[in-house]
Parts: sequence; structure tokens; C-alpha cells
Amino acid sequence: MDPSIQNALKKAKRKQWIIITLISMVVCVILLFTFNRLGNYLSAQNTARLHDSLFLQHAISQPNVTIDSQVTANSSMFGGNIITNRSKNINGYLVPWSTLTSSYSWFGVDIDHNELIPGIQLNGTNSYEYDKQTKQKVATFYHPAIEQYYDGVQNELEEVIQMNNYVAEVAISFKEPLTIKQIRQNIPENLNIAWLYMTSEIVDEDSGPSSLPVYGYSDPDLSKEAFAEFINNLKQYDNNQSIEEIQKYIEENENKPFNEVTVLGVMVTGRTENFKELVGKDFIRGASVGVTAPIVPYIQPIK
Repeated sequence: MDPSIQNALKKAKRKQWIIITLISMVVCVILLFTFNRLGNYLSAQNTARLHDSLFLQHAISQPNVTIDSQVTANSSMFGGNIITNRSKNINGYLVPWSTLTSSYSWFGVDIDHNELIPGIQLNGTNSYEYDKQTKQKVATFYHPAIEQYYDGVQNELEEVIQMNNYVAEVAISFKEPLTIKQIRQNIPENLNIAWLYMTSEIVDEDSGPSSLPVYGYSDPDLSKEAFAEFINNLKQYDNNQSIEEIQKYIEENENKPFNEVTVLGVMVTGRTENFKELVGKDFIRGASVGVTAPIVPYIQPIK
């Protein structure tokens, strides 16, 4: 072959490889840019989704638990974590509660259910639930439709009032559901109503604590507007309508007149001596103590 033709072919091949290389580089840059933008978009979407899910879950299923801060950590285009710092307000005394470390990625979100579900301490036939990080006792609500509980239905009011110079939270479970008006009449004014227990799944609790969530909301004013917000939160929480108990509750209560809405129990907080007014009341089925804290001279209780 003519040397000039060979040189021309070599130049043409060289030019072709240069063009291919340049095109490949441009395509790679575009793909990397698109990949980065898509990854950041998916991460941002799921970050917002996880934030909203955590706030929503606490609004309906975490009795007397407040989110103090919620920050993003270990963030990258592939995902990261959201750290939720929480506390309980015991009549003006803030006590730490377990910190949640939830995660998000391109493919979805994962709430830290391990810390949301309390631990269980079993002592023979006696048991109690506790927060895994703080080791504080978790107050238990008793559903009026569940007859048998593993260690029976506890009423710890007598023990509470023996604690001098303390504040405490107590989960008061009713023998039968009470209306808002009846709650106002029966709960002493020197106690704070921190949370309303509205519904939970009816399961076998005789063989051991199920640790299933209870659903309710915080509303010290016991208002119609707060109840309507609770119903809307339930709808958002179970938007795929997969939780039978929630869907049943919405169906039965969404259009019910507010004065006919009933409550299964309340979480109340206050000075331990103020719980004396509840001792022996026949509307109470059970009273379970949760967090307690000693009163100190430099923090004034709310009541």
C-alpha cells in the first residue's frame, strides 16, 4: 500500500479515536452531572420525607414525648442520618429521652424503631417497660377491652404519693371510655393533662407485653380543633390504609360530634402529692408510673 495512503489512514484513525474520546468524556461529564443531580434530588426528597414522618409519628404515638431538635448527619448524595433529640416534660421538669438515629437513602427511609420500642424487664410475674437509653420506666396504658395483662393491671398511685418532693407522670387508664366533659370533671386542676390515649390494637397481653403503639395526642385545652388535627394526622400516618385499628377509628369518629368523642385514658403530670386526689376513684382501671424527677429549689413546677 502506498505510504501516503497508510499515513492518511493512520491520521484518520487517530482523529476518529480523538473524537470518540472527546465524545466519551463529554458523555461521562453529563452522566456524572445527571447522576449527582438525581442523587441529590432523591436524597433531599427522602430527607424531607423522613423529617415529616418522625414529627408525624411523635404527634400520634409517643405519649408526652417532645422532639427538641432534629438534625441531618453523615449526609451525602447517597443518603445519611437524621438525629432526633427528645425529652419529656414532667410538670415543668425536662428529662432526657432516647435519641433516635434514623436513616434515608435513594431507596427510602428507615425510622429508628429499635429505640422507639421500649425494652421489657421481666421479674417473675412482675414486669415493666423501660426506655432503652435512659433506663427510665415507661408508663403503660391498659385498654378497657383487654381483660388480662401479663402482670395484671397495676395501680401505682399509692406508691406515687409516698414519694416526697418529686414530680411524676402517670398513665391513667379508664374502666370505660370517658368524654372530654367527664375528663374535665374527674381530673384535678392541680395536675397537667399531658396526653390523651384514644385507641390501640386489641391483642393478647396475657403472655407478655406486646409493646404495640398506642395512639393519641397532646392537647392541654381539650379542644375540638386539636381532635380534628389528630384525625388528619392519623390519615396522613396511614395514607395507604394498612393499619386496621387506625382506619376503624377514623371511620367511627371522624364525623362524630366532639361532645361524643371518648378517651381511653390520659397521661397526667404533677407533684406526687397532688395525685392523692385520684386514689380510690372508681373511674380508674389502672395507673402506671412513668418518669419521676426530684424537685430542686431552682426549678419551679408548673403546678
